[in-house]
Amino acid sequence: MGEETFIIVGLGNPGDTYAGTRHNIGFMVVNELARRWNCAMCPGKWEASSVRISIFEKKVCLVKPLTYMNASGKAVVKFVDFYKTSLPHLLVIHDDLDMKPGRVKLIAGGGGGGHNGIRSLIEHLGGKDFFRLKIGIGKPGQGDSHANMPVEKYVLAPFSKEEQEMMMDRMDSLVQGIECLLQDNVSGAMNLLNSLK
Repeated sequence: MGEETFIIVGLGNPGDTYAGTRHNIGFMVVNELARRWNCAMCPGKWEASSVRISIFEKKVCLVKPLTYMNASGKAVVKFVDFYKTSLPHLLVIHDDLDMKPGRVKLIAGGGGGGHNGIRSLIEHLGGKDFFRLKIGIGKPGQGDSHANMPVEKYVLAPFSKEEQEMMMDRMDSLVQGIECLLQDNVSGAMNLLNSLK
């Protein structure tokens, strides 16, 4: 990757109303990366909260778009263009309705999969060849999960206590997998992250 800036984006919605909700798992992971890497994210630049640091001999930019989920690409493309980051050096962390809560999957490329944030990114970036770290949140009606709750309400609802504990239990592995990816160990990152069922 050389001196090219690797951009890590967590998708979510801004504001206290959405903090801790299922749709904001991307924000939660980026917040944890910032905490562990001892850096502070600052709001304001290009409609996002962000910080750029050096770690593992790489330039890394953490980004949380403040545009709301459906317009995430509007903010992210400004970082990609400014830092001249190629799409394979972009990682986007987001929730996934089609995977059970706590399951994790790292993939390269692919379509929007019905996720409005990813759809916005593909539209604004003009390409799909970025990494996605998908974190399962389940879907209403699957298993014991909120059978009568509309999807729109479900994704914007807080994690249950059990789900919150599960997500926190995953954090060590999530961080380790992302750090593997930053150190150019793509297969190691996929082996670690995709084993989280």
